[in-house]
Amino acid sequence: MKIAHVREANAPAGAPWRLAAALGTAAGETGSVQPPIGWLDLEMARRRAVAADPRLAHNSVLHRVPVTTLDDHLLAGLRVAALADLVDGFVPHGDGEDDDAVLSAADLHFGPPVLRPPSLRDFYAFEGHVRTMWERRGGEVPEAWYRLPIFYFSNVSAIRGSGDPVWSPRASAELDYELEVAALVDTPAIDLSPERAEEAIGGYTIFNDWSARDLQREETTVRLGPAKGKDFASSIGPWLVTPDELDGARAGGATGPDLAMIAEVNGVETSRGRWSDAHFSFGAMLARASADVRLRPGDLIGSGTVGTGCLLEVRDATLGRYLQPGDVVTLRVERLGVLSNPIVERPR
Repeated sequence: MKIAHVREANAPAGAPWRLAAALGTAAGETGSVQPPIGWLDLEMARRRAVAADPRLAHNSVLHRVPVTTLDDHLLAGLRVAALADLVDGFVPHGDGEDDDAVLSAADLHFGPPVLRPPSLRDFYAFEGHVRTMWERRGGEVPEAWYRLPIFYFSNVSAIRGSGDPVWSPRASAELDYELEVAALVDTPAIDLSPERAEEAIGGYTIFNDWSARDLQREETTVRLGPAKGKDFASSIGPWLVTPDELDGARAGGATGPDLAMIAEVNGVETSRGRWSDAHFSFGAMLARASADVRLRPGDLIGSGTVGTGCLLEVRDATLGRYLQPGDVVTLRVERLGVLSNPIVERPR
């Protein structure tokens, strides 16, 4: 199941998001996963189900109150997978072509899959990226990195969706993308074990952990971690993909699904890696994140940057510079979709 916040592309500014689920995909090459061709408005599906069977409004928490956002759904104590009842029970009018509950993907703008995450922990799970960062400083990967999944807290008030503009923060001239995957926690959890921690994940999405490299370079000399070099934008989207849609993609013993992760700038590929290259699984990361603290529904867990997944690693061999206004950064992850953001001048 794919879940998204959508609104019509020509909707007025500030129009509310609608929670929708994907319906069908376009035909593509063998083995490829194409974008959905339609989206089901889940509130309209709920109303139609209650009209057909009024008992649902009494017997089902899912059907009792309006479906607004995924954030509100999680706050009500419901997991992402519960929304499948609305999708499975939906009966289109006629052939579905003119059904007002079915939205054309071509007419929609997609917001962040979760609008107000309580927290965003970003890990450092890919050895290829970590090794390159340490070698650039003339050092070696610390032994502790191989034992401990390490993370930092990012800013949850600067979340952007696919298509939303991004700009360099003040005093920065070295804007960079970072190609990652994020997992959404959809149930309260504490002290998870690595073996069972992924049971707390409601879905996955693409994550761009934007970086201002010049600000970051100065801040990290103090050894407290990134601050304003990261504290300006995080993009997630275009939708949330539930774990069952990744079934069969993980080979035995791999830390993650064997899926390609690709970055492009202005349509030209600049980065390529694989999710399965991660040294730590999301189970290991969630176990570390939940140690002695309670994870909350809506919390995001970032994987860290895949090897070669940023211009700091590949700039000289690809773009030859950092990002500038007019560029468009597109991240692709197999089965998760395409997340794209234009770079613009900083608003004055």
